[in-house]
Amino acid sequence: MPILLRLPTDLPATGFQRWCTVDAEAAAGLPSSLRMVDLPRQLETAFDACARSWADLARGLGGQPSAGLAHMPACAANISDFGLMLAWDHLARAWAGQPETTLVVCSDPWLFRHLSQMQGVSAGRPPPLIVPELRLTLRGLAARIKVALTAARASLAGPPPQAAGQPWLLVYGHPASDAAGNDAYFGSLMQVVPSLRRALHVDCPIQAARRLEADGRTVSLHRFGSPLAALGLWHQRWRAAAPGPYRWLVRRAVALEGGTGSAAMIAWQSHCQRRWLRQVKPAAVAWPWENHSWERTFVRLCRSAAVRTIGYQHATVGWREWNYGPQSNPDGEASLPDRIFASGAVAITRLRRYGHGPDRISEAGALRFPESMPMPRHDPAAPVYVALPFDGRVAAEMVDSLRPLGASGMQFRVKDHPMSPYRFQPSPGIERTDDALSGQAAVGAVLYALTTVGLEALLAGLPVVRFVPACRPVADIMPEGVVIATATAGELATALANPTPPPALSRGDVFARPDIILWREALS
Repeated sequence: MPILLRLPTDLPATGFQRWCTVDAEAAAGLPSSLRMVDLPRQLETAFDACARSWADLARGLGGQPSAGLAHMPACAANISDFGLMLAWDHLARAWAGQPETTLVVCSDPWLFRHLSQMQGVSAGRPPPLIVPELRLTLRGLAARIKVALTAARASLAGPPPQAAGQPWLLVYGHPASDAAGNDAYFGSLMQVVPSLRRALHVDCPIQAARRLEADGRTVSLHRFGSPLAALGLWHQRWRAAAPGPYRWLVRRAVALEGGTGSAAMIAWQSHCQRRWLRQVKPAAVAWPWENHSWERTFVRLCRSAAVRTIGYQHATVGWREWNYGPQSNPDGEASLPDRIFASGAVAITRLRRYGHGPDRISEAGALRFPESMPMPRHDPAAPVYVALPFDGRVAAEMVDSLRPLGASGMQFRVKDHPMSPYRFQPSPGIERTDDALSGQAAVGAVLYALTTVGLEALLAGLPVVRFVPACRPVADIMPEGVVIATATAGELATALANPTPPPALSRGDVFARPDIILWREALS
């Protein structure tokens, strides 16, 4: 058979010419000489090839009643790993048609059952399914109960202020925002537009929200929620019916998302923003737009209330961030903002490639990345600056790949993501830093995955290396046509020992100067 599908505890001694593992754990006893070392890059290629399939499936699922509570129907590749499952499906179908026999080691109960149904696959004993699904069900219930109690408590913070008819920003609770008119996503726009108000997404705890509410122009959406509605969040979860060839993969996505409290949080956000729109009646709303499920619901609510919507493409639009594309929207343009403000020409090019019409997009400039930000100099003797992403699995793989390099004498300063801290133990050659790239005096190179820090480093003329994780394909935030060094864990030592000079790239094309006149007109 071209593919042998086995559990890590059920491995054949012979009968295959190459092997790979779906899961992170090692397949003990298999010959290292036959391991597929190029698997991370194969997964990236397969991931790209499956983008249309995911969008088509998501669009069908998006019309089901509870789809607005999920990340998979929005093609949110940085949150849902459904694209990774499609990539494995894509690779397995290709391997099944090749003469060499491939051993695929997999302990994922849903993916195992999906792959076992393919022609050309000889499957062994499948992993248990009932226990993992029951565990996720119980964990999800506990998480939703916790969300319900936290939301109910936050809704008792006090009555919301009234400011009918004003323009508003709707933002996440970023720790870099303050009560002096500075916002992590919109810069100093609140100082430029005095009538502007700011509403805080429910991801911002009420304690942190009080710090920002001190400006008198900011309010937490928690204040608009009903305590009774909050207590009912425990039963909010995504339910999906997906007969057909991907039913096991959809069942997996439902189980994994159901094992968290994310559906309850999305439901709470939708409830609070609905009541906020009804009470405040904003003239216009701008927010850091990424076309997630809750945003699609928000746009529909705003349109029905005749509220103008401006989706701000606030950072980069990475390749493989399929959520930015409109193809998965079941109602098409009905859930897209009236206007999309982009930070520069590079983003506009990618948004158009994703399928957005040019009439909806305007270049509004980069409010989030000021031109005057100081950057470190390049010094080959300085430590490598490592920018971890918000994805914990990728962050863990990056840190683990650095440990043998640090033990051999290389020096690294590792900074975790501000919205998703990753705690790790320092080891020889690896130290933690709380300072951003702009706070470093000198760096030998910048290693990154997913985060915009890599693009900032390139614009500053620093050598950069993109980490290619084995656990899952991740977004590439570099503009199309810009080629930089990439490295898997096994390639890091070579890539960082002699980092290549960065290619030339105009900062204005990526982070254009803010068009304050356009912002004022849109929010008037």
